[in-house]
Amino acid sequence: MTSSNMPTLDDKIAEVFGPVAIDKRRLPMSQLQKKGIPAYVAEWVLESKVPGRGVLSEDDAKKVQEWADKFIPTPRDQNVIKHRLLNSEPVKALTHLAVEIDLQIRNGPQRIAKLPLLGIEKAAIPDSIIEQNKSLLREGMWGVVELQHTPNGVAVVAFRPMQADVSLNLYREARERFSVEEWRAVMLLSMGYNPEAFTPEQKTLLLCRLLPLVQHNMVLAELAPKGTGKSYIYENISPRVRLVSSSISPAVLFVNNASGQWGLLARFALLVLDEIQNLRFTDAPAIISGLKSYLANGTITRGGQSQVKSTCGLVLLANITLDADQKPIFDPIVKELPEYLQETAFLDRLRGIIPGWELPKLSNQSFAQGMGLKADFFGDVMLSLREEISADQCVARRVAMSGSSVYRRNEEAIHSISSGMMKILFPHGKFSDEEFCRYCLSPAKKLRQIVWDQMRELDGEYRQYDSQLTYRLT
Repeated sequence: MTSSNMPTLDDKIAEVFGPVAIDKRRLPMSQLQKKGIPAYVAEWVLESKVPGRGVLSEDDAKKVQEWADKFIPTPRDQNVIKHRLLNSEPVKALTHLAVEIDLQIRNGPQRIAKLPLLGIEKAAIPDSIIEQNKSLLREGMWGVVELQHTPNGVAVVAFRPMQADVSLNLYREARERFSVEEWRAVMLLSMGYNPEAFTPEQKTLLLCRLLPLVQHNMVLAELAPKGTGKSYIYENISPRVRLVSSSISPAVLFVNNASGQWGLLARFALLVLDEIQNLRFTDAPAIISGLKSYLANGTITRGGQSQVKSTCGLVLLANITLDADQKPIFDPIVKELPEYLQETAFLDRLRGIIPGWELPKLSNQSFAQGMGLKADFFGDVMLSLREEISADQCVARRVAMSGSSVYRRNEEAIHSISSGMMKILFPHGKFSDEEFCRYCLSPAKKLRQIVWDQMRELDGEYRQYDSQLTYRLT
């Protein structure tokens, strides 16, 4: 409590959210992420082994470190683990587990467990574990795995997954307890940011990074200099989000026609392509053609051999150069991006561009200093909000573009972004017209206006439409 005996925001978050709230200061103190695990896993370890609030004590830090040394292996431990298994010693480890079904094996179909962090690409796994954890068949799951070596090879004999029970009804009720500004702070703290380190406008831009989580098929780009933490939230929020920053092939992205294995766009809720200007495409024409098709209709196909619908979102992150005034040095601002991203047909599929150049570089003060929601719970809630169509219906009913010559996709983009902001900030569905315009429609217009300005600059065809995006509430 404060000196005036009024509860602080930290107290309020702890009271309202109880076991799914966590003191965000404890994670960096634990040094768990140096083990190569994402924040949503590290926070689960902390609350499982040393639950509490406030500064992590020396004893608690030691306890966590000892547990991590024993159960969180590093790449250097792969041969040690295999040696232990070969000596018939059971192995227990916190790691990522995924399962593939191979129907082509001569002796009959097999369930194949993959544990890439342990260097084990083929292990047996009982159907009972898969039935209890269906996400193993999609993007895979983090949890504590128990392995044994059998006459037929390595086998998974037990699996305890990370679990975060999500009730959107309780989440909506919790929202009622907070003002708009308090809730914006709760969201930022849960993302791992310190609200006090950012201006109101910067807070809004940070919250826009959540849009592809709460909206199906949302396509966004963020352009910013290095050091602004573009990828931070996506790396640390959910196992259903996949970040790629090296090379990528059509088989990995869409579908492997040889094996029939669906690619990242089919298996994950959100795909993030980091440092897109340096990302190497193997068979770039096939990837660009496939992406254009996917962004147009949400259909994944390759060579006409396979086709499936997906709701996976896509985020493109890129570094750009700024001038002395911290403004993009090139006009149009997409000039530094790969050629395909400068095509208006591709740009048009972006719902918006987050102007990351308006955000400060991250410092120690930028990160959360108090209570927030546990990352695994927070990520699951955001993704669950995708299914809440009431926000989409409200926006479609109440928001219309105004002007003498309206371009249809601008309206679609503003609808999608403003609906997403509504899910993030007003999941309980209660807001005034002024709040809706300020917190939902205004950022939607800003993000889409940047896309629209690029398109009009690059292609005279779009200059027949209104240059400024305007809207009206009905």
